[in-house]
Amino acid sequence: MMFQVGDKIFYPMHGAGIVEAIEEKEILGEKKLYYILHFSLTSMQLMVPTHPNTESSLRGVVDSDTVQKALTICHGEEADTSISHRQQKHRINMDKMKSGDIFEGASVFRDLMILSKDRKLNQADRTMLNHAQQMLVSELSLVLEVDQYQASSLLESPHK
Repeated sequence: MMFQVGDKIFYPMHGAGIVEAIEEKEILGEKKLYYILHFSLTSMQLMVPTHPNTESSLRGVVDSDTVQKALTICHGEEADTSISHRQQKHRINMDKMKSGDIFEGASVFRDLMILSKDRKLNQADRTMLNHAQQMLVSELSLVLEVDQYQASSLLESPHK
C-alpha cells in the first residue's frame, strides 16, 4: 500500500506521525522514493524508503474503536505472568514493541505498570515502559485529536 502526503501513519519504535512529503532522493548513486515522515511528539523528521519491505513495517494509524480497545487492555487488572525470567520477558516485550501492533504495545504498558506497583522497575523495564507509553500516546493523540497531555491522562486513568 502506498501512503499519500497527509496520511497518518505508525512506524514501530518511532510512533505515530504524518507523511509530509514523498520525494525522490539519490543515495549512494541509487535513486529511490522516500516518505518524509514527521513525528510531532518528538519533533522528529524521518526519511523512509517507499519500497515494500519498509512499507510492511509502516501502517496507517488505527481507528477510534481500536484505540478504545487498546485503552481497555492498558487498564486491565491482570498482567501476563506466564514468563517469569526477566531477560526472556524483556526480549518478548521488545518483539511486541517492534511489531507495531497497538494491542501488543498496550499489553507491554499494562504488564509493566502492574509490575511497577509491586516492585521498583529495573532500568531496562523503566525504559521499556516509557517507550511503550510514548508509542501509545503518539497514536492516541493523532487518532483522538488530543494533545499529548490529554492522551497521557487517558492512558493513566481508566475513568477519564
